Amino acid sequence: MKSAWFRYLPLVLLAVAWEAVARLELVSTSALPPLSEVAVSWIDLVRTGELVGNTGASLYRATTGLLLAIVVGTALGIGMAWWKPINVLLSPLVESFYPLPKSALIPVTVIWLGFGNGSKILLIFMGCMIPVTIGAFNGARSSEQTLVWSARSMGANRLRMLWDVVLPSAMPELLNGIRTALALSFILLVSSELIVAREGLGHLIGFLGANGSYDAMYAVVMTVSFLGFAADRGYQMLVNRMLRWREQTP
Repeated sequence: MKSAWFRYLPLVLLAVAWEAVARLELVSTSALPPLSEVAVSWIDLVRTGELVGNTGASLYRATTGLLLAIVVGTALGIGMAWWKPINVLLSPLVESFYPLPKSALIPVTVIWLGFGNGSKILLIFMGCMIPVTIGAFNGARSSEQTLVWSARSMGANRLRMLWDVVLPSAMPELLNGIRTALALSFILLVSSELIVAREGLGHLIGFLGANGSYDAMYAVVMTVSFLGFAADRGYQMLVNRMLRWREQTP
């Protein structure tokens, strides 16, 4: 309990400072409404169903795009590390696409798939696939050759070696890449919904800000922040459970 208290103490201090600065009018309340008023607006948005509906639309887009990126990126990364022709073919594409700002693809995805869910899912998929691919590639390349040779000498075929040796060895790097993709999915989601969307948390932030409902706008921003934080913490708990076998001593 003490550890948790000290860990989240800065957030409590930030909340108190926010309320104090707004109440003392050290900053214009139109630019920074009091946190208590933001909380009231958040309750109103939940009560009307506006926040719940838009959150559901956003989570559907982010989850679908991220899951597709994990499946395809894992397959591509391990394939690049395991088969040289695939690496020769795809490595230049990955290297050229990696430094590209993914938000620059928003107009492209809209041209291809319009203003619906498809363009947002495609953007998240394309942006999140790269860190997953790189994580899977680096992890598979770092597989211990002794284990690979031992499995080969015991008669294991290529597919069995991938499943029993390469994939477990690649798991730590792959999971790190997925964590990066998880954070990136929220960034791309809100960015795309701010620009081209008729529903979703990003759309709601832009709509409320344009209408001057800044307390409600901050409430939605805080919701996005909380969802991202909860997703990251939940993912870390899952990773710790999955990698517990590495802590076992022979």
